[in-house]
Amino acid sequence: MSIWEYANPVKFMKTSSFLLPWVTGLAVVCLAVGLYWGFFLTPEAENFKQSVKVIYVHVPSAMMAINIWAMMLVTSLIWLIRRHHVSALAAKAAAPIGLVMTFIALVTGAIWGQPMWGTWWEWDPRLTSFLILFLFYLGYIALWEAIDNPDTAADLTGVLCLVGSVFAILSRYAVNFWNQGLHQGATLSLDKEENISDIYWFPLLLCIAGFILFFVALVLLRTRTEIRARRLKALEQRERMA
Repeated sequence: MSIWEYANPVKFMKTSSFLLPWVTGLAVVCLAVGLYWGFFLTPEAENFKQSVKVIYVHVPSAMMAINIWAMMLVTSLIWLIRRHHVSALAAKAAAPIGLVMTFIALVTGAIWGQPMWGTWWEWDPRLTSFLILFLFYLGYIALWEAIDNPDTAADLTGVLCLVGSVFAILSRYAVNFWNQGLHQGATLSLDKEENISDIYWFPLLLCIAGFILFFVALVLLRTRTEIRARRLKALEQRERMA
């Protein structure tokens, strides 16, 4: 069995219809348990008080904002190289989800930053690159909507995705590239000394898993919708030509 079989719309629709309820159920469980555990069962942090609990939304949404763009980059490259329509539609389906995740990350970052830094916004390298990433999401979605020919739209948005990937990388590694800036380092790290305390770490992992599964469920659902919309448009064109 080859992974490219799932680029076939019929195969994708059949497989996704089986996976969707399971992924959705797991997402609901992980999010419900993780958010309840994090917000109601963990204590206040010594230095951050209740504001520490914004990490259960901020960290997963920020991770997803970057990784969704990475997923869009991969699927766009598959389209540009192999011309598989499902991959282009998956990238299109993922973009609004990534836009919302980036917006949530920016808003929750401001909520965290105000009591910690004394300001809602600072032109910190990571914050600024995240704002630019948000604008790239907007531009990507607008470009899809502005072009009638879906193949041309997929080509141009694929190129835009390549350019925007620079800012996705900067968003992830800005703290490492520039020593100055208010934003702290990674909350989760392979270096145990940089990780937050286990009492916050375990519910955070559940929240991250929930966000990932929620994204997978949404992108499967939206890609299925895009495939149906493409089929409907093709049928309408045939009827007009008949």
